[in-house]
Amino acid sequence: MSQDQERLQCAHYQQLHSHSESQDLEVSQISQALEVTFLSSSHSIMSDNMKEASPSKKTSTPDSTQSFCSSSIANAVTSSNKPDEISSSQDEEDVSSISQAVPDPENVPIDTLDKKVALLVNFMLLKYQTKESIRKEDMLKIVIREDEDHFSEIFLRATERMEMIFGLDVKEVDHISHCYGLFIKLGLTYDGMLGEDSQPKTGLLILILGVIFMKGNRATEEEIWEVLNLMGIYSERKHFIFGDIKKFITKELVKEKYLEYRKVANNDIAQYEFLWGPRTYAETSKMRVLEFLAKVHGTDLSAFPSQYKEALKDEEQRAQARNSIRDDSTSMGTASSTAVSSSFSHI
Repeated sequence: MSQDQERLQCAHYQQLHSHSESQDLEVSQISQALEVTFLSSSHSIMSDNMKEASPSKKTSTPDSTQSFCSSSIANAVTSSNKPDEISSSQDEEDVSSISQAVPDPENVPIDTLDKKVALLVNFMLLKYQTKESIRKEDMLKIVIREDEDHFSEIFLRATERMEMIFGLDVKEVDHISHCYGLFIKLGLTYDGMLGEDSQPKTGLLILILGVIFMKGNRATEEEIWEVLNLMGIYSERKHFIFGDIKKFITKELVKEKYLEYRKVANNDIAQYEFLWGPRTYAETSKMRVLEFLAKVHGTDLSAFPSQYKEALKDEEQRAQARNSIRDDSTSMGTASSTAVSSSFSHI
């Protein structure tokens, strides 16, 4: 390892471990609180639909912290039937082996793990901001250190928070050196980072898209903020992690064409609503968003029959559109070949 890399690791280590004990605990509490409030906010937009779920299916609630922090993490990460998750058989085997090695969290002091999870999340965010890959060797040396035996549990919980809160997937990109990369979920290409110190906001975007879909493909401004308020995000003040969310939603996401923001028609009272924008339809789908929301709750798509039916219809329409484009392209190619042949025949 070069001296520059050593210095960089030392700088990372000092940055991550410069907090006092009380500050470490605060970071841990914030990370855990975001995790639970994200579940709470998601639960609020899906509560009516959850009543339709089969009684045999267990769903996550704001109080299910232990479940969310242990076995459900392994289930979420190792699930292989969703389009935005790890697809290669080698990745599935690697992640499966990690999940099987997860120690029983009851045998590990929860405060210690919480601190390590929070530090690892911070470390991953730092790597994302600097566009660097994440090596297992660095995670062990800089963050995990004396808790190496519990690396699998800490890693799985950290990746789950990256996914649920920040909308980023952690995927292994080099099986030999165990190097990981961070990728925006659901096919989206915008992370909402508006400055050097800004945090990725794709998780918020996905949540808002979920609200709109579950509310019948349009949601009033009040409905959006009702959900965000559960996460401690308010329109009148900046959030301590995500910044000015009102500007982000009504300006940036509209400018980037992920959302449409317009006045409600035929309404005497001035009221505004949000719809999916053209870039959302181009980059992701109703099925992907619904799969993500179902995953948050540890249930399957059958729990939301009306939305699932609509998502299936959307998938069929997309397939027809792709086939139509392919047919048009083939027809144009055939016509071009015929024209060329005809031209040569007259020579």
